[in-house]
Amino acid sequence: MAALAWLLIPLFAAFGAAIWATWAARNRTAGDVTELAGYARFREAMERSDSGSDAA
Repeated sequence: MAALAWLLIPLFAAFGAAIWATWAARNRTAGDVTELAGYARFREAMERSDSGSDAA
């Protein structure tokens, strides 16, 4: 029974590694589009904003 336990440990580790590798290699391009659009909106807002201070 102890030998079976020692054989199951690497099996579970390999299974966990396969799940992690699948998750790490997932396609994340959909998030990039929204992040880039948000960054463009941020830049436009910063270009047209006037803080009202003339300290510079």
